[in-house]
Amino acid sequence: MTGGWFQYLVVFVSSSILCLFLVPLTIRISWRVGLLDHPRGYKRQESPVPYLGGMAITFAFTLAIISASLTHPPVAGRRELNVILITALALAVVGLLDDIKNVSPWVRIAVEVGCGIVVWNLGVGVSLTGLDLLDLLLTVFWVVGITNAFNLLDNMDGLTAGVVCTTCTSYFAVAATGGQFLVAAMSAGLAGCAVGFLRSNRYPAQIYMGDGGSLFLGFLVAYLGLKLKVVGDGFQTSVVPVLACSIAILDTSVVTVARLRLRKSPFQGGSDHISHRLVKIGLPVPVAVGTIHVVAAIAGVLAFVCSRLDPISVWIVGGLVGANALGAAGFLLTIPVYPEQQHS
Repeated sequence: MTGGWFQYLVVFVSSSILCLFLVPLTIRISWRVGLLDHPRGYKRQESPVPYLGGMAITFAFTLAIISASLTHPPVAGRRELNVILITALALAVVGLLDDIKNVSPWVRIAVEVGCGIVVWNLGVGVSLTGLDLLDLLLTVFWVVGITNAFNLLDNMDGLTAGVVCTTCTSYFAVAATGGQFLVAAMSAGLAGCAVGFLRSNRYPAQIYMGDGGSLFLGFLVAYLGLKLKVVGDGFQTSVVPVLACSIAILDTSVVTVARLRLRKSPFQGGSDHISHRLVKIGLPVPVAVGTIHVVAAIAGVLAFVCSRLDPISVWIVGGLVGANALGAAGFLLTIPVYPEQQHS
């Protein structure tokens, strides 16, 4: 897939239009077959909402990328592209099955570990330590962690789609300016799908992406983060995707710490995410989601900046961001979101 800003624009626009076209179709299918997310427990939407949006996202992205690869064949990496698409689609199927009837979290994690091993076997992975086994474990940890982080982030109207858009835009900027044409095109395609889906997923949502969509997006974001290459040492290469995904990482960290402190399962759904905590302090849902999108965009800009800085400056920026993230996490954890906290 040869590089060129026009080609990137075509991928972005085509994936966005495809998603816009497919979403109404999946809404009708969801209502017809009864695949709806009903208000119950921590799910407080006013009425049932279709959750087959992941089908629209996966089909739109796959069709856009395959069409682009046929029109402008990649100079190298066609086999890798095919394997990644098949792996992402397989994970989307697992997510769809989880939407239809609950799949054990351990089964899902086992599949995600397998996906991480597939990525490693393609020659894509963490290369921090120089020890193959340790780097393999770090690669699998990244794939599983980021995939689940974006899955957990899908807890409020328009949230995950917007964060995927900002994350992939930063990926695109780094890859396009660095000559990584395949990564740039795939990032543009994911951002386009997110934009197209947002039209129907923003508050009040007409459709949810479900696990089928969030696992698909999370895996591809994890993979593209591993593919990003910048001039500098291994730490600098690692900091860029971590910064780009920092909102999803922070949300998962806050939820995990909060639940473990109260001996709750980190794998279950709940209204204890960053978005819920912002609503709890008085922000309307659109404002809470918009605030997270703005912070995610700032993190994306910092990720791009770090891709152009010298290693010492990257250490400084990374340290400042880490300190601010710890401070934000500490504040968010003080907001009571559980009944036992509110009555204590």
